[in-house]
Amino acid sequence: MLDVLRIRKDFPMYENNPNMIYLDNGATSLKPKCVIDKMNEYYNNYGVNIHRGVYKLSYDATEMYDLARDTVKEFINAKASSEIIFVRNSSEALNLACLTYGRQKLKKGDVIVTSELEHHSSFLPWLNLSKELGLEIRFIPLDKDSRITVENFKKVLDDKVKVVAINYFSNVMGYRSPVEEIVELTHKVGGIVILDAAQAVAHTKVDVQKLDCDFLAFSSHKMMGPTGVGVLFGKKNILKSLKPLYYGGDMNEEVSKTSCEVKEAPWGFETGTPAIAEVIGLMEAINYIKKIGYDNIHKHSFELYDYTINQLKKLDGITIYNINPELPIISFNINNVHPHDAATIFDEAGVCLRAGHHCAQLLTKHLNVLGTLRGSFYIYNDYHDCDVFINKIKEAIDFFKKYNL
Repeated sequence: MLDVLRIRKDFPMYENNPNMIYLDNGATSLKPKCVIDKMNEYYNNYGVNIHRGVYKLSYDATEMYDLARDTVKEFINAKASSEIIFVRNSSEALNLACLTYGRQKLKKGDVIVTSELEHHSSFLPWLNLSKELGLEIRFIPLDKDSRITVENFKKVLDDKVKVVAINYFSNVMGYRSPVEEIVELTHKVGGIVILDAAQAVAHTKVDVQKLDCDFLAFSSHKMMGPTGVGVLFGKKNILKSLKPLYYGGDMNEEVSKTSCEVKEAPWGFETGTPAIAEVIGLMEAINYIKKIGYDNIHKHSFELYDYTINQLKKLDGITIYNINPELPIISFNINNVHPHDAATIFDEAGVCLRAGHHCAQLLTKHLNVLGTLRGSFYIYNDYHDCDVFINKIKEAIDFFKKYNL
C-alpha cells in the first residue's frame, strides 16, 4: 500500500475537507499542490503570451509551454512532439478528430464502428456527422458481461469500415478493450482507429506506438492535472493531410486577402491563445504520476477495490454490473432505487460518488437501467474510505427496505 497519510499532504482538498471520502475519481481526480504551484509559478513569474513576444518573459513562457508538449510526447511515447495537439478536454479532442478527418476523408456509405460502451463524446460526433454525410454506424455487439471482444468486432468489420471509434477503458464498467487486435484488423481493411483514453491515463502507461492507434484523446483533469486542457494525439502523416477546424491567431504562416498558409501540425490546429498555465500544470501532473509510478498506482487502487468488492458481494439488495474490471471501478445500484435517490445517503456522510448515466446512456439502456452509482479508487484513498463506503451501502439498503422504496 502507498503511504496515504503522506500522499494526502500533497492535496490541499484534504486539508480543507478533512472528512471527505472522495470516490469520484472516474469523473475527475484531485489536484496535488505541486500542480497548483506550477500554474501559479507561470502566473506570478512569466504570465504572458507565447509564440508572439520577442522579449524574455514571452520566451520563458514559450519555452515552458514547449517543454510541456515534449513531456506529453514522452508520456504517451509518440514519435514526435508535433503529434501532440493541445485542446480543452477529451471531448474536444474526439470532436476535432471527427470534424477534421471524418468530414475531409469520408463519403456517403462509409462505415463507422463504435460500441454501446462509449462515452457520449466518442459516439455523438459520429452520429451527427453520419446524418450530414450519409455514413453508416455499426455497433460492436457486447458479450454477456457487456465487454467488447475481438470475435464480436469481426462481425461488424469489412472493407467499408473507415473509422473505429472506441474507448481504451470504459468509464462505467472499467473494462479494457482489446485495442491492439482491433487496430491490426482495422488497418488491414484500410480503416483508422480513434481511441478515447480519458480513463486510461490515470491508471496505466499509454504507448501510442505499441497500440498503433491513429488518434488518441485524453484529459488532464482525470490524471491529477488541471481542468481546461486535454490532448489529441494524431499520427504525423494523418495530421499533415488535414485542414484545421479553426482559423485565427497563431495558426497561420502567411495571410493575404485571398489566401491563408496554415502552419504544420500541431500549431495549425491550435488557434489563438491556449490554456498556457493549464498545459504547464498538465506537465507537472505527469511528473507527479512518474514519481508515484503506475505499478504502485495499480497495486494500491486494486487492493482497495478487492477489499471493497469482496464485502459487497456478500450483500443482498444491490446489483453490481461490472465483472472483474481492469480499472478500480464499481458500478452498482441499490435494488429498485433510483441512483440519484440512493446518492443522498452517501452525500450526507461526505462520500463523493457519481450517480446517473455517466455520459454513457447507450450503456445504461443496454443494462436496462436508468443509471448507476459508481465508486472509483485512486492513490489518496484508504481502507477507511472503503469501510465508510461499504457501511453507507448497507445503510442505504436498510433505509430503502424500511420504507419499501
